[in-house]
Amino acid sequence: MASPRDSDGEKESRRILDRIARESESGGASYMARKTTEMRDHLAAADVDKSDPVEQIGTRIGRILGFVLTIGLLLWLIHFLVRGG
Repeated sequence: MASPRDSDGEKESRRILDRIARESESGGASYMARKTTEMRDHLAAADVDKSDPVEQIGTRIGRILGFVLTIGLLLWLIHFLVRGG
């Protein structure tokens, strides 16, 4: 006869498999929409304390500068590699 511990293990396994199935069902379009929203919220500092406007503005500036710098470095790297050193 199965012990209660095996039953708990089976329940946990089923829960994990159900979660994986739900996450893998996401189509490409919904994945891109979700990631676009996450990036917009990140750059807009949506996760920062709303009661401190200085922190919110500083976070926005820092994140946008970091994003621009990253894009600039990627473009420079592509240009460097295409040009041949």
